[in-house]
Amino acid sequence: MYRCRYSMAILIAVLTITNPALARGTYQQPEVFLQETFPEGIPKPEVVWLTKSIRPAVEEILAHKPAVLRIRYWRKQDRTAWILEEIGKEKPITTGVVINKGIVERIKVLVFRESRGWEVRHNFFTDQFMGAALKDNHYLNKSIDGISGATLSVRALEKQARVALFLHNTELSDL
Repeated sequence: MYRCRYSMAILIAVLTITNPALARGTYQQPEVFLQETFPEGIPKPEVVWLTKSIRPAVEEILAHKPAVLRIRYWRKQDRTAWILEEIGKEKPITTGVVINKGIVERIKVLVFRESRGWEVRHNFFTDQFMGAALKDNHYLNKSIDGISGATLSVRALEKQARVALFLHNTELSDL
């Protein structure tokens, strides 16, 4: 009886210690995400510079200054793909976002580096973004249900979707 309790305690301790480590990782390489998004061939990357006219809106969406001066994206007609990074609690979350004609077609967590909040990578969460568009105030036109214990990761993905939508709309309006 004692041996069984001791073994169970060790098992619980091991699972508790290793579970956060298992959550971190690369779920999909960015190149594979782009190949899935553009199966007929990945277009040449383009760049949007965060100029004086664009930067304030991006800062407002992120609620901080962006860490980059330019963002790469891939475009084929009215469809764009963005690979963005945003801090969850302490570490960046790399996400692929596909925008088609001004709405979110797909969002996928590519690399997750946090110890908590990894549930945002699952389809039950990311599917909520499908069909979302950007309102005039730079917020999504639909609400996204949070995940208990993953609030900062949820916010990071919402910000990434909003930035991708904003930049998509800005870039395609200039054409």
